[in-house]
Amino acid sequence: MANDLSPPTGEALERAPSQHLGPEYKSPDERPQATVSKSVTQANVHILPQTPQLIALLTMIRDKNTNRGDFIFYSNRINRLLVEEALNHLPVLPHTITTPLGRTYSGVKFEGKICGVSIMRAGEAMEQALRECCRSVRIGKILIQRDEETSKPRLFYDKLPEDISERWVLLLDPMLATGGSALMAVDVLRSKGVPEEHILFLNLIASPEGAANFAQKYPKLRIVTAFVDQGLDEKNYIVPGLGDFGDRFYTL
Repeated sequence: MANDLSPPTGEALERAPSQHLGPEYKSPDERPQATVSKSVTQANVHILPQTPQLIALLTMIRDKNTNRGDFIFYSNRINRLLVEEALNHLPVLPHTITTPLGRTYSGVKFEGKICGVSIMRAGEAMEQALRECCRSVRIGKILIQRDEETSKPRLFYDKLPEDISERWVLLLDPMLATGGSALMAVDVLRSKGVPEEHILFLNLIASPEGAANFAQKYPKLRIVTAFVDQGLDEKNYIVPGLGDFGDRFYTL
């Protein structure tokens, strides 16, 4: 989706950061250098640790030669990592239990209820990972598409839990380019009474422009992403990116 940002062209993109990846017991010469996520200055943007596992999974789904079955499998692996990390950002309460040995254990439990909301259609690909981590979780849907006359995002459909204002919301969309659709989705959630600070936005790959725009407009909301890419090209595509996520997951 286009917005007021003026993305750099491919020639103006900053050089992507890289680091040596591999087990620490190996010397740097034995650990290959790989491209890792760009860092961001916004405190409410959390990037997954750039581990060898994550970079290997991202390499698979970025590869244009990866078939649909493998794309789905490895995307689901990353989605699971994102959901598990997002759950670490939810508040907890003290909770003491008794073990089968009759001993007490001082633990914690999550504060309040959660739900997922997917931005159709690509966001629906992240629902499986959420269900695997959160049993019987409720999931809502939001459909936002570009208006052909104005070229701006337009809300076409939403179906959300009636008590969503009382829940913590994990908003799901794998790609964050300019952020137009995601910003509108947050506006929809806020119009339903969801506090901004109760929303966590999960995505696989973000552009630095989209992440900054999103984080600045909603500073109380948290973004959990696997990777911040180099930037946007003249067509507002994330580069180097991975192509159209929805097409590769559902049809190709």
